[in-house]
Amino acid sequence: MIPTPKNLILNLLLAAGGEPFSASDAVSSCQLFGIRENSVRVALVRLNTAGLIESVGRGAYRLGPQAATLAADVSSWRHAEQRVCDWDGGWLMVSTAGLRRSDRGALRLRERALALAGFETLAPELHVRPDNLVGHAEAARHRLHQLGLEADAHVFVARELSPDLDQKARQLWADKHLDQGYARTRRKLEAWLQSADQLDLETAARESYVLGNEAIRQLVFDPLLPHPLVDADARAGFREAVIAFDAAGHRIWQRLLPSLSAAHPSSPVVPSGAKPPARGWSH
Repeated sequence: MIPTPKNLILNLLLAAGGEPFSASDAVSSCQLFGIRENSVRVALVRLNTAGLIESVGRGAYRLGPQAATLAADVSSWRHAEQRVCDWDGGWLMVSTAGLRRSDRGALRLRERALALAGFETLAPELHVRPDNLVGHAEAARHRLHQLGLEADAHVFVARELSPDLDQKARQLWADKHLDQGYARTRRKLEAWLQSADQLDLETAARESYVLGNEAIRQLVFDPLLPHPLVDADARAGFREAVIAFDAAGHRIWQRLLPSLSAAHPSSPVVPSGAKPPARGWSH
């Protein structure tokens, strides 16, 4: 999948770790994917206007204030397992009853927040996930609000659902085939690493970006389900494989762009292409 100039620029800026990133490096990076210089310059202007990036000198940029919260949340994918705790069968619930649906910007933020936090729809305006995250309702409430869920939404824990409703909740993630996804993507990453040294630098940079972006996005939107809803060991193994791939990609991109000293630019600041689609940084 060819990245958009917007997504690639934001990912590169996240990879720069707060250090200034030059417009010329953005242009040369985008050219790897056949993106024209004019498109890159236009994207830079639009991102700057939106507050997603900010100028830090002539022809240099870093992430702006409108991007900070989401970038910080997304970049925590390496340590996401630390948020997981034992599950006693309770469910985290979010009620969006009474919230406006006419404001498309607010609706996009709401849907993105719920998706990033692993919620699925159990009933109209009622969203659910297992209560297996550290901090439970209070922590979930704080994170969801940070990600853009309206303060009027109700976040609470429900227990002792009827057997039918509990079974329905347990099946909400079945069509995602999470276990198969962990194994499939892990095999793909490991196979690529075995042959990466046969590629020229630009091809390796381009392919590592695409593969890494897809794998990290898979982790960013992983619901962190407990056993028996998912194979937690398979998820942990997949995460370690992505960390190793990300480190290899970092080395490749640092050879191409020495200014990238913090991380591999596959880390997805904009988790696009996910379900539901996060169309950029609504604000």
